[in-house]
Amino acid sequence: MAEALAKISQVQDRGMIQIRADLDRAGDAIAGAAGLALPGQGRTTTDGSRLLGWMSPDELLLVLPRAETAEALSALTEALAGEHAQVLDVSDMRAMFRIDGPKAAQVLMKLCPTDLSDMPQDGLRRTRAAQVACGIWRDQAGYVLVGFRSVADYLRGILTGAAAPGTHLEPR
Repeated sequence: MAEALAKISQVQDRGMIQIRADLDRAGDAIAGAAGLALPGQGRTTTDGSRLLGWMSPDELLLVLPRAETAEALSALTEALAGEHAQVLDVSDMRAMFRIDGPKAAQVLMKLCPTDLSDMPQDGLRRTRAAQVACGIWRDQAGYVLVGFRSVADYLRGILTGAAAPGTHLEPR
């Protein structure tokens, strides 16, 4: 029997904080409060338990252990008090999936209109999976995909279908 291309699992124990600010002006304050260096465009920084991802010229996403979310939210809000900024706990509005395995990229390439083969190890890409807006970054064993929780069942279904045994892209 053929094996699945990748293991798909939903991650439940992570918190997510959206940070919107002038990154040139507030970058040092954000880095200090988040405990991570500011990532470059289309990149992430991580210390193993936290990840800070560049989402757009004025937006970052901090992913961290769920239990640390309130404290980090408070630290970021305090650090950006004098700035025109927005800091939001978006943990409950987002769903996160791991796509793990040697053919994880194939699973995503079936769904996303982007070439992930050249994505650097610390890369982050905003795209879509089928018709769902998402963010994707590399993880130790594959990739992580974040999308809206309102379409989590749909995301789980299309990821599982794209990872089904016998559906590899090469060779055909």
